[in-house]
Amino acid sequence: MKKVTINSVATYAGVSKKTVSRVLNNEPNVSPATREKVLKVFKELDYTPNPIARGLARNRSFIIGCLYDNPSKSYITRVQSGALEACHKFGYNLLIHPCELRGEALIENIEQLLQTSRLDGLVLTPPFSDSKELVAFLKKKGLPYARVASAIEEDDSISVRSNDEQGALELTEHLIKLGHKEIAFIKGHPDHSATELRFSGYKKALANHGIAFEPRLVAEGNFSYHSGADSAKTILDLNPRPTAVFASNDYMAAAVLKLATQRQLKVPEALSIAGFDNAPIARHIWPGLTTIAQPVEEMTRLAVEHLILSITESPDMVFQTVLEAKLICRESTAPLEK
Repeated sequence: MKKVTINSVATYAGVSKKTVSRVLNNEPNVSPATREKVLKVFKELDYTPNPIARGLARNRSFIIGCLYDNPSKSYITRVQSGALEACHKFGYNLLIHPCELRGEALIENIEQLLQTSRLDGLVLTPPFSDSKELVAFLKKKGLPYARVASAIEEDDSISVRSNDEQGALELTEHLIKLGHKEIAFIKGHPDHSATELRFSGYKKALANHGIAFEPRLVAEGNFSYHSGADSAKTILDLNPRPTAVFASNDYMAAAVLKLATQRQLKVPEALSIAGFDNAPIARHIWPGLTTIAQPVEEMTRLAVEHLILSITESPDMVFQTVLEAKLICRESTAPLEK
């Protein structure tokens, strides 16, 4: 069977080769009707573009890299889902690259990545999105990048995040309205800006309601289930014990729930527990976790879409937005029994 080429697509569709190329690369200056006609021919002829030839012709690899270092597997799965949606929309491929932020080898690791994988751009997830050293390196290299969930304030970049501080404030106020005043808090990974933003929201809610902040009620976690288990032991060993626990993510909250159950503490009657992120585990365990829904997929999708647009159409593109984090109430929290 004769191989279908861009020339045969152009002939079959009755348009120029340049028009087919513009549709293939999702470029402007093509009418909606013409674009739809060419896409229909792609499907009818089962045309598959040669990515290598396409890249050489455009001096691009059509590959976006994504850096991650997050102990929550569900988080990177959600990041990948949002990034893939954007990449598929523009005909790009996605390269997921695990990396460690700590240590002196970070820049060396990224340098090696760029030498072995020809990337058109890089999307940075926490904690890389908060690394000023890495951002400065990418600027020096001239490699386009976008940041997800970063607290770095820049006027010349692409950045998408959710309102972590406001979300944490609303969740803490929810617990306060249920009658809780002794509310413990488990912090997240120290390298993530979300950690301090969520902690700040917690403290602001206490202050807004005239409740004194107690350092004894704060435990250090790192967003992993195991750190949540260690923090849970510290908190549940307190005397007097708090009546509610707010963990900075759902996996740490799930660890608190497990230990409370093992100690025969009824949730939520004896202890209310809440998390953050609305990860799948929040819906799958019992009682279901009250949490804050962070739009991870949407954040990543928007970041990657604008990154690709900056590569293909507008090198000086600036896009910065904050998405809303929403409170989701489930069975793990209840009014304080008096």
